[in-house]
Amino acid sequence: MSLPLAGLRVADFSHVMAGPFATHLLRLLGAEVIKIEAPGRGDAMRNYGADRRYDGMAPAFIGVNAGKKSIVLDLKQPLALEAARRLIATCDVLVENFRPGVMAKFGLDYASVRTLRPELIYCSISGYGQSGPRRDWPAIDNIVQATTGMMTLGGSDGDAPARVGFPVVDTLTGQTAAFAILAALLRRQREGRGEYIDVAMFDASMAFMTSAIVPYLVTGIKPERTGNVGYSGQPTSAVFNASDGRQISLGVVQQSQFESLAHEVGCEQWLNDARFLTPDLRRRHSAAMRAELDKVFGTAPAAHWESRLSAAGIPCGMVRDVTEAAVLPSLDERRLKIGLQVPGLPEREHVEIVNAGFLFSEDTPGVNAPPPRIGEHSEEIFRSLGFDANEVSRLLARKEAS
Repeated sequence: MSLPLAGLRVADFSHVMAGPFATHLLRLLGAEVIKIEAPGRGDAMRNYGADRRYDGMAPAFIGVNAGKKSIVLDLKQPLALEAARRLIATCDVLVENFRPGVMAKFGLDYASVRTLRPELIYCSISGYGQSGPRRDWPAIDNIVQATTGMMTLGGSDGDAPARVGFPVVDTLTGQTAAFAILAALLRRQREGRGEYIDVAMFDASMAFMTSAIVPYLVTGIKPERTGNVGYSGQPTSAVFNASDGRQISLGVVQQSQFESLAHEVGCEQWLNDARFLTPDLRRRHSAAMRAELDKVFGTAPAAHWESRLSAAGIPCGMVRDVTEAAVLPSLDERRLKIGLQVPGLPEREHVEIVNAGFLFSEDTPGVNAPPPRIGEHSEEIFRSLGFDANEVSRLLARKEAS
């Protein structure tokens, strides 16, 4: 048995986050991913963060580049361009996330390289797409969070816009790109032809925000900011304080769940209270319903409520920070973490990264090799592409150039 993408080769001309996350997912599914980096410091994500001890192998870089191979190419040099073309001719997929037009300057755009490999799946990732009035505008994660309206959806009315606390746009764009690549590979298998894929961070984010955007498109009503109240607007789908000062998030949105909650916490009187008989009535009397819930949840610790209500089939979870969530035993049971040995790291060389987020019945996604050092596989790959010793030496001489 093998992973589903075993035997496929990916030329990864991407950098930072969205593109590398897309190719990371492909690598977790078994593809060989060859990362093409510029001379000098390579992918800027190698040196991301404030702790200079991790330069070259920053934690953010480790998280999306494990198991890839790295070669260094100065695309301004004719021999390096020839190496890029030879590599592309051996690949099934190419991913790039330069600003529109950059690959064309090097003669590596889809129209130019499809003659090298007609079956190539070529994916371009950019801020606003390869066409349209904003085509050439630069964009990074927080910019797209702003321009899509994402920053205005969290919090409560009157709060200042706030970005999501991790690069959600980069991640969801990478996932969208990987999804599109898999679809194109499936069609290639059926029809034998390649594909050009245009993925925009803005477009992917708007699709991701479907649950907020479509109600507005249908009704013309601006989305409300509901703070920690769930999308349903129910007072029983909100955050409450427990007796130990911790918080729980309750997700009771169906009538049957509300009835189960009332029975479980010994408050059957709610079921006969005219204010709480239906979801609409509970919304109308939200303050009163919340006051009742506050009294109940203030009688026991958060962990008690999480365990007790969840076991009773009532959606409930304790609010944790990332450091708590990352060490939950379920992550190991679900094979959600991958252990890696990364030589040369400060503090510790054995680290963990996050897996793909799903399981197969056999051959679960994963990787068992560390991220590559910059240019680590250059000589190996150049030789495999047919360059002679002199040409390999010339190509390698550009590795540390700026």
